Amino acid sequence: MFGKLRSYLLYNANQNNENSISKQLREKRLKFFSEFCSRFEKPVNILDLGGSDYHWRNSEFINNKDFHITVVNTEEQNTKELRNFSFIKRDVTDLKFFEDKEYDVVYSNSLLEHINNFDEQRKLAEEVMRIGRHYFVQTPNYYFPVEPHFLFPFFQFLPAEMKVNLIKKYDLGWFKKEVDAVRANELANSVRLLKERELKKIFPNGKIFYEKYFLLKKSFIIYS
Repeated sequence: MFGKLRSYLLYNANQNNENSISKQLREKRLKFFSEFCSRFEKPVNILDLGGSDYHWRNSEFINNKDFHITVVNTEEQNTKELRNFSFIKRDVTDLKFFEDKEYDVVYSNSLLEHINNFDEQRKLAEEVMRIGRHYFVQTPNYYFPVEPHFLFPFFQFLPAEMKVNLIKKYDLGWFKKEVDAVRANELANSVRLLKERELKKIFPNGKIFYEKYFLLKKSFIIYS
């Protein structure tokens, strides 16, 4: 039973699968972002924090002269053949070298929850608001029943010790089981999902759009 559930969740979490929930939400998200950007003077200068060239591929943003997108990530990205993309290899927790209001929009997709401390999440939000004239930030909902990284029902509600034990015993989501106790503990603490009230607290002037799966709030987009 667990194996079938995991296969179902993995299929729907994979953007490469044509009919997956993840692919459908990504396409809707980028369409919403395109509409969001339509009010700005072109070209729109976008800073994508923690993003990838993969995220943007097969979208209207690729090689589009109306947008210039700078991707910041610690991992190399394949942006050389993309005429309107540039890449900066940098950790998103150190953005001091960017000037105030340097970009029209700071964009972030499924990044904020990987900053595993609320004070650090708040600091990143402050940097997002400092660097961008506007922002568009997506992050999963803490209260959605399936944790989106480990793809295990209610994983985020479990005690830390139970999370570690599960990681040591099973393949969870995108992760193979990790028998090393130290690494398993690091993995268990690598994600901190945000509640809606926390998101509103760190982005006090933002408007929230809800990405839903049936009637459940799967993730938030907060923008300004």
